[in-house]
Amino acid sequence: MKTSLQLKMSQQLTMTPQLQQAIRLLQLSTLDLQQEIQEALDSNPLLEVEEENVPDKVDANPSDNTDYDRNTQNDAVSEGEVSSELNWDDKIPENLAVDSNWDDIYQHTPTAASAPSSDDDFNYENQTVTGDDLYAHLMWQLNLTPMSDRDQILARAIIDSVEPSGLLSSTLEDIFEGVAEELSTEDNPLEMDEMVAVLHRLQQFDPAGVCARSLSECLTIQLRQFPEGTPLVREAIQLVNDHPDLLVSKDYQQIMRKMRIKEEQLRDTLLLIQQTNPRPGSFIASGDSEYVIPDVVVAKDLERNCWRVELNPEIAPRLRVNSDYASMIRRADNSADNTYIKDNLQEAKWFIKSLQSRNETLLKVATQIVEHQKGFLEFGEEAMKPLVLHDIAEAVEMHESTISRVTTQKYMHTPRGVFELKYFFSSHVSTNSGGECSSTAIRALIRKLIGSENTRKPLSDSKIANLLKDQGINVARRTIAKYREAMGIPPSNERKSLL
Repeated sequence: MKTSLQLKMSQQLTMTPQLQQAIRLLQLSTLDLQQEIQEALDSNPLLEVEEENVPDKVDANPSDNTDYDRNTQNDAVSEGEVSSELNWDDKIPENLAVDSNWDDIYQHTPTAASAPSSDDDFNYENQTVTGDDLYAHLMWQLNLTPMSDRDQILARAIIDSVEPSGLLSSTLEDIFEGVAEELSTEDNPLEMDEMVAVLHRLQQFDPAGVCARSLSECLTIQLRQFPEGTPLVREAIQLVNDHPDLLVSKDYQQIMRKMRIKEEQLRDTLLLIQQTNPRPGSFIASGDSEYVIPDVVVAKDLERNCWRVELNPEIAPRLRVNSDYASMIRRADNSADNTYIKDNLQEAKWFIKSLQSRNETLLKVATQIVEHQKGFLEFGEEAMKPLVLHDIAEAVEMHESTISRVTTQKYMHTPRGVFELKYFFSSHVSTNSGGECSSTAIRALIRKLIGSENTRKPLSDSKIANLLKDQGINVARRTIAKYREAMGIPPSNERKSLL
């Protein structure tokens, strides 16, 4: 073959850096977006946060102050999008000196939170153990309990075997064998009674029922801590110790016959047992609470009788280009400093534009979701309509992948709670009238039927399918079982109860 040069023309889709940045910001969650904005502010000197203009002096007239606060709040709520206007003539207000101290300027009065409080006013109930696991909670109580060094070693060995549920993961004999060689001496050998005595002391720790060797012992410890004179406590202890299998299988007839009690007494006994916790370790939080920041806020406009969709102004600060740095750019200057400012100016413009595009896309998608799911906002889950990504993509004239990015890890605050945008999408089931019913609505109907059932004769999956069929919804029995298991609802034989 002869080597030659050929010229070809072709078209292909190229992902520019600006487009890549816009797509990446679009799929970020609220917390990740805030971190991304903070990194951009730290790395780009031409980006700055646009602060609200605060008047130098506020009139002492209370009515004027109220009007100012109301106007400021309205402006903050109405401005949900990131400012992209670059006003080079804007002047930055004068800031405080770098070496100034806030306390030198503003003498604040101590509030209730900052003022020192006496021991009498300290609210111990509001102090939680959030962030500590069960092991740390038990060790904290052990350090406050007077014990000998020998008992301390035994107690630590027992606490090491406690599961997150609060029960022991090993038998007491296995724990005894593990520490017997270490603590036993010729003059003073370790005996099993010492281990049992230490275990009984640990079982008095908080939460009640911890360090129990079995579920029956866990419930017994909690029942014995009920106030003296509580009726049917002895019967409840007898039931959890002598007939645990009958209690699990809910064979109430056998229980009444063997314990020789009537149905009313058994019902009260079961109510007493239900006040205990089979997993006492769940009372102790194993981590910090996670909070969800909604990206979109939906509220009912009573005057116009419509639903208003707005972006949450708190999810991201409003950014702008620093006018002082931008004014330093000189044309036809290729110096390093001038090139650096030009590059950062272009990056700042594209970042602000990408943020604005993200907010506009999120607002469009959220508006269309609210438009499709007005029935849910008005009447609840039973009025949820079937919705897929393709429906929203056609309405906003975007690709389904873009809708998927927008609805992932984005949350909407509604009068019925905070929901992820993915929650409003569900498959459909055909009805007898030729229409469609959302799977979310079917789950709500199943939950409603089970919630109103007779606990003595709970509804089976086949019975629920027949009841839904009477309402015009064709759902198979296996589909009912799948939805029920997804909601964490046990089968009919486990839902049977006298209560």
